[in-house]
Amino acid sequence: MNEITAITPQIKDKRRCNVYVDGRFCCGLTLEATVKNRLKVGQAVTPERLAEIQLESEKNTAFDKALTHISATQKTEKQIRTFLSGKGYLTAVIDYVVEKLRSYNFLNDGLYAETYTESASKRKGSKLIRMELRGKGIAEEEIDAALDTLSRETEEETARALLEKYMRGKVCDKATLQKAYRYLLGKGYDYEVIKSALTAYGECDEE
Repeated sequence: MNEITAITPQIKDKRRCNVYVDGRFCCGLTLEATVKNRLKVGQAVTPERLAEIQLESEKNTAFDKALTHISATQKTEKQIRTFLSGKGYLTAVIDYVVEKLRSYNFLNDGLYAETYTESASKRKGSKLIRMELRGKGIAEEEIDAALDTLSRETEEETARALLEKYMRGKVCDKATLQKAYRYLLGKGYDYEVIKSALTAYGECDEE
């Protein structure tokens, strides 16, 4: 058994305190967890019991931080895990928070993919959207489901609009159209969509 030798408030966060065991810093806890578990100076405690209390305390704190982080904009599971990992939380705590957010439907990668695709499709092609969703940690089947909502007609219409905007004020010749092709390619459109957009744009003067 070890002895709690001091419990002091944290300077940066008055809702938390530092617990010292046998004269050495042991861990940080929320005041709520400290009071709930009736921790006090001079109390005998095992390292295992303190670890349990710390885990409970960190779960609540991590969940609150995740809620604040997710309140501004929708996040993916990978983004939440990266955020909490950067704050120094243990894997067990992060797993707990992710599951709790899922249970409240605050974390839904499938819905995120659908919403992202709907927004991004106004300025990007399906290839680029797929690559970006992969980077956000979305599973391939959820990406497929989201992109299934994006019709070829919508892609072609958006590509034509982007092409018209790109060509505005430019000389319409073969060299410019080649640059336009590369531009649309970089936006994530495939060959057939780009070909359709160029065809719809019309003939240009050849030099």
